[in-house]
Amino acid sequence: MPETVELRLGTRSSPLAMAQAVEARARLCAAHNWHESAVELVPVVASGDKVQDRPLAEIGGKALWTKELDAWLAEGRIDAAVHSMKDVETTRPPSLAIAAILPRADVRDVLVGAASIGDLPHGARVGTSAPRRAAQVLHARPDCTIVPFRGNVATRLAKLEAREADATLLAAAGLGRLGESAVGTPLDYDQWLPAPAQGAIGVECNASDERTRALLAAVDDAASHVQVMAERALLAALGGTCHSPIAMVSHLAGDRLTLRAALFSPDGTERVESTAVFAAGDTDAPRTLARDLLAEAGPAITAHFHGPESAT
Repeated sequence: MPETVELRLGTRSSPLAMAQAVEARARLCAAHNWHESAVELVPVVASGDKVQDRPLAEIGGKALWTKELDAWLAEGRIDAAVHSMKDVETTRPPSLAIAAILPRADVRDVLVGAASIGDLPHGARVGTSAPRRAAQVLHARPDCTIVPFRGNVATRLAKLEAREADATLLAAAGLGRLGESAVGTPLDYDQWLPAPAQGAIGVECNASDERTRALLAAVDDAASHVQVMAERALLAALGGTCHSPIAMVSHLAGDRLTLRAALFSPDGTERVESTAVFAAGDTDAPRTLARDLLAEAGPAITAHFHGPESAT
């Protein structure tokens, strides 16, 4: 006999989002010794999935990935929502709590269409709608041209196959979760930095829902949680938005976290980088790192970082 539904997990309905929700369900069922039927997946078509012809920053930013699920949580239609953490606004409603971060996957970007950024042909067209990726490409290869690319992984790979661009960039974690790990070449940190919170799946619930928070705590990975929250704290302190070219990576060794970040001008001509090493959970260190980065940056960069009150 099927078990009683213990949790209703909301998720976007895209293939990658569903794969992430399936992973969250599997981890919850393993942690609580539940049958798979105890966790119901409740898909929604997010606003961000409905509009594919314009960059996300032009149509409402990261809120387009979360607003339907936020509403369903408020209405009690779901108990928790599964998110790709790099797509979650930096400032969240106080009524919601990020109760779990699952063990983080490969955080790197993957280049599809060439063995490395240096191997791109002269004048290559690189398909991306991410300001971070565009700025890093143009910083390393100012001869390249950026072609706007949106859509899920399959859509972007199809656009590449149709020669709408010579190369594109995708998240290694997303490719892995879709069984496409063999696609493209992962880019090493020494030449390319990923997005804040890339590779991390988060599960969010109503802050007042103690039962759900306790159930989700069983699948929270402490190391991944520390890294993701530090990266989000730096993004908040910088006031970064969907328009802000920022890249970062963090590493946890024992109780010490190393956070390395770079800011770019959108055209890639200017770049500043800094690194901080601090105790895990130190909330002041990301703010200090943000101040250091912005103090070193010129107007072409700082124009795109407006302080924590503007973070989205």
